[in-house]
Amino acid sequence: MEDFELWLEFENVDYSGSDVENEFCNIQVDLPDGRHYGINVWTYKFLNSAILQDEKSGNNLNGLYLPSPDLFVRELTRDCIEKVIADILRHGDIENVLNPSVIL
Repeated sequence: MEDFELWLEFENVDYSGSDVENEFCNIQVDLPDGRHYGINVWTYKFLNSAILQDEKSGNNLNGLYLPSPDLFVRELTRDCIEKVIADILRHGDIENVLNPSVIL
């Protein structure tokens, strides 16, 4: 596994009762060289939930569009996110693999 530290919102606030396959959260990735990243993460299933929420609330032109997250994953678990971040780092720097807006 790559050398990085991970802060996961769902480990620091009450996510009890959440569906790990239908949820969103924020994470922070800290690398040994001092780079820090804030990443908005959604599960695949949450995309549909977000659309339905906007259709009901009227937000984003009643669900006509959604501002996308920085990263989609299958589930919000430490294991899943650690594997994903390690794989992204194997492919390059986070700022070159994901949307540049993730840089803090």
